[in-house]
Amino acid sequence: MTPDEGYIKYQSHWSPGPPPDIDATRLLEKWRIPLFAAGLIGHYADLNIGFGNISIRSGAPGQFLITGTQTGHIERSTAEHYSLVTGFDIDRNEVSCNGPVQASSEAMTHAAIYALDPLIGAIVHVHSKQLWDRYLDVLPSTDNAVAYGTPEMAKEFRRLYRGSKFRSDGIAVMCGHDEGLVSVGKNLEQAACRILSLAKEQ
Repeated sequence: MTPDEGYIKYQSHWSPGPPPDIDATRLLEKWRIPLFAAGLIGHYADLNIGFGNISIRSGAPGQFLITGTQTGHIERSTAEHYSLVTGFDIDRNEVSCNGPVQASSEAMTHAAIYALDPLIGAIVHVHSKQLWDRYLDVLPSTDNAVAYGTPEMAKEFRRLYRGSKFRSDGIAVMCGHDEGLVSVGKNLEQAACRILSLAKEQ
């Protein structure tokens, strides 16, 4: 785990504002609770850095609601802990968002994954050393040289979606992001259950 984990690496265009879609944030919290309880979303006390985030399509086409940056330590989230991503540019490494808090440091990766397929309705990003060690290069895995939160990581998921079981099974390991895994689904229940089921097998 490197000291810069959890920090925003893209250029953030944040417009502070009121909480986004309340119903959507409640749905996110419903599935965040078991993920937090399983230790898949949380906080590295020694580094004072949060980890893990979830998102769901919300708002206009191409937009999505995601946990805010550095909210991993919060046991029970509210609408104040979510941000609506309203636009992004992978090549320019830019993300636009609005709400009470800036979008997660992984917002660029989430945006790129949503752009792969309109059938992807939700994304879960977790950390687990056990799962990472067990499934690295067993499940579809990103290139070790590619860091989290970068345009290159966004392009890596495009590669995996086109040429691996990530498209059908919906789970991938982030090789260049220690302990990081991503699951996707047609809805939040499917995305969350895929990673929770993997954790229960350990």
